[in-house]
This record gives sequence, structure tokens and C-alpha cells, in this order.
Amino acid sequence: MNIRSLTRGDGVLIGAAVVLFIASFLGISGCDATEAICDQIENPNSWEISYLGWGSFFLGFAGAALVVFSRSLPEQRKVAGLELGQVGAAFTIASAWTLLMWVFESSNAGAGLVLGLIAALVLAGAVVAGPLVPALKAPLVGAPKPQTPQPYGMQPGQPGPQGVPGGYGYPGAQHPQYGGPQDPSQGAGQPFGAQAAAPQAPQQPEPQAQAQAQTPQAQPAGDFTPFWFAVPVARPLYAEDGSQAPIAELAPGTWYLAVEQRGATLVAQTQDGRRGVLQDTTGIQRG
Repeated sequence: MNIRSLTRGDGVLIGAAVVLFIASFLGISGCDATEAICDQIENPNSWEISYLGWGSFFLGFAGAALVVFSRSLPEQRKVAGLELGQVGAAFTIASAWTLLMWVFESSNAGAGLVLGLIAALVLAGAVVAGPLVPALKAPLVGAPKPQTPQPYGMQPGQPGPQGVPGGYGYPGAQHPQYGGPQDPSQGAGQPFGAQAAAPQAPQQPEPQAQAQAQTPQAQPAGDFTPFWFAVPVARPLYAEDGSQAPIAELAPGTWYLAVEQRGATLVAQTQDGRRGVLQDTTGIQRG
């Protein structure tokens, strides 16, 4: 599971599940007598009463796990026609309801029941409100500053793909052009891919070649120029045939190559060479 794909709502779910787990080991009954008498009375926890432990507390654990797991999947899986997240939400609500009944029917509820009820209510509330409240939909961990990778499938010293800015390590890097004046501080002064040759007397480049090298070629207006980008949160990459089945997931902290623009969407290429459509382009960081 990619921790950067978790939201604040998922963090609340995990925290409430931990509190619910701790409460399951606390006593379920209170004692209003003296301390000497209370020490002699056995105070069981929820696991010693199996239908309470498995029927209430365990439902909460399982529901939280199913909800968090379903949100981390690129494609939702179904059980008996229901998505895993829906099954998990039903489990958390059932856990909160049964614990509420236990507290109402208990003449003297102990710390285990009271704390368990609070945790179960928070759990069920986070499941229901998580997809609705903007504060809970925010990423749990902010996206890191993307590193500067080397273009996919290239070795140092090779030019980048046609139309892609930069050709060594990071998009936008400047390199001497073939046939143009070379900078001795950047190496041997040879074009990319040239074989090492015996030392020769320095030659002055022809004025015509130098002018052509220094004059940038004009690109037709409206042409799309491939660029590098990073996503702020994990986002699915869909197939180019228009189907809604994700083929990959773009993770924050990694540069991806945009090779084509289709309206408000981008055709992106992953590190292993797969291409797909990124439908949600809001907040992307261009390289």
C-alpha cells in the first residue's frame, strides 16, 4: 500500500480502529463498591464474552481494514455484488450500533464498553463523512518534491526523444547541438554519440553552420510539446481505448512524460513504457 495515497479520513479510520482494539481488552463492567470489594469481583473484557468481542469489536476492525484497503485499490473489487468499501462501511455501522445497545442495556458500563463505543462512533462517522468532507479528503502525507530522474530508457550522454526538452537527467537541461560551437567545460567538445578520435587541430566552425545551430527552429503554432510532470496525489491512468479500467497508478514524487494532449486530459507514459490517459490533471507540477 502506498502511504501517500491515504487521506486524512483514512488516518482517522486507522486511529479509531487502534483505540477500539485497545478498548476490547479493558473491563466491560464498572464497580461502585469499595476498592477492596471491587478487587475481588472479576471484570471480564470483551474477548472473554465471545459474542461481544467477535460480534461488535471485531466488526469494527474488519470494517476499517476493508474500507482503507478498498480505497488503495486502483479498481474496486466486489463481494456478493457489493464493493469492499461498502461492506466495510456496513461493518463499522453495525459495530457502533451493537456497542450502543450494550451500553444502554448495561447497568454499569465499564471503560471497555464506553471507550469502545466512542471509537466505534468515530469509526462509522469517518467512513460516512470521509468521501464528503473536503478536509477529510485531503492527502494524509503531502507530496514530496519530485526528484530529477533520467528520461526513461536512456543512458547518460544520449539525446532525448524528439520534441522532449532536455536529454540528460532532467527535462529542460541544455546541451550543445550537433554541428554547433562546443563548450570545452562540458566534456571533450564532441556531439552526443560521437566516438573518441585522435587529437586534431582545432577547426573554426563554418559561419553558415554556426548560424543554423544558434537559430532555434520555429515550431508550428498549436503543436503539443511533450513535457515532464508530477502528480500531487496518487491518480489512476486509464486505457487509451476509452475504457474505465485503470492500467496503472501515478504516484507522487515521480516524473512522468506527457506525450499527447486530448482536450482536458493527457496521454502519459509510465516508467515501464505503458501509455494511458490521465483524466484528472488538476494540480499537476510541470517540469
